[in-house]
Amino acid sequence: MDMNQTIIITGAAGFIGSCMVQYLNQEGFCNLILVDDFSISEKNTNWQSKKYSETVERSVFFDWLRQYDKKIACIIHLGARTDTTEFDYAVHQRLNVEYSQSMWQHCVINQIPLIYASSAATYGAGEMGYNDDHDIVEKLKPLNPYGVSKNEFDKWALQQKSTPPFWTGLKFFNVYGPNETHKGRMASVIWHSFNQINSTGLVKLFKSHRNDFKDGQQLRDFVYVKDVLKVIYWMITNMIGGYWNKSNNGLYNLGAGKARSFHDLVTATFKGLDKQPHMEFIDMPEDIRDTYQYFTEAKMHKLYAAGYNTPFYSLEDGIDDYVRNYLLKGTIY
Repeated sequence: MDMNQTIIITGAAGFIGSCMVQYLNQEGFCNLILVDDFSISEKNTNWQSKKYSETVERSVFFDWLRQYDKKIACIIHLGARTDTTEFDYAVHQRLNVEYSQSMWQHCVINQIPLIYASSAATYGAGEMGYNDDHDIVEKLKPLNPYGVSKNEFDKWALQQKSTPPFWTGLKFFNVYGPNETHKGRMASVIWHSFNQINSTGLVKLFKSHRNDFKDGQQLRDFVYVKDVLKVIYWMITNMIGGYWNKSNNGLYNLGAGKARSFHDLVTATFKGLDKQPHMEFIDMPEDIRDTYQYFTEAKMHKLYAAGYNTPFYSLEDGIDDYVRNYLLKGTIY
């Protein structure tokens, strides 16, 4: 495969995006166009040491794209407003729906493969389960404006008669790993646990506000970012190489496929620090209490049926790698 092909990554200064750039660099791809809002200085360390051809500000990207006259091999659209506590839907509509529609339309006109980030937030409280079949997308009831925006774009994409030659929308579950420090409150529980352990020696977890879940036993599908990168890279190389079957276009869950408790997660974080677990339980903030997911678990059979066969990290192995090789060393990926 030609390593000089141009690949565009949006959200390239962010968590998953910057990790994706590094993974592509390691695989020999350096002709990368990085798109983001580069004014956020907290993200600078994520991307500045990577190998790339050009950076483009998110706000002028489509103007830039119209002028760009070289062939683009693939667009990986990871940029979005991901804050689940941002309740102004207009922000999500502009950045997550309309921006993605413009991206899709450019890929249709120019026949460019497109991989974009959807989210497990589309599943809401899980009334319909966590199955990535297309026939339930219209029935889903996300719990916050972010999830609504992601589902609105998924619905729109599935309704389009004109599509990119190859495309996938990836429903990310709870992704954790290096390069997420800039996210602050929205960073993973592992990141927060690591910092709490270092400052206080213990981790505070939310109490359960449901009778059917004990404190700390809320269950989520946690997926290590390195697994996310492997899946996206597998899709890219198949699409660029012409091996991707168009019948496989569509939405895919991207989780580990196994729900685990926050208690397990924190225990693994302590173990990565070679310490004994010490936890306390506190009331959940009221602004997220009504929209809090108590259980998520990705059904992963669709990805495997499409041909992906690389094993995923276990929660313990992923956290151990994250804690020992990144958090403790203060390094990025």
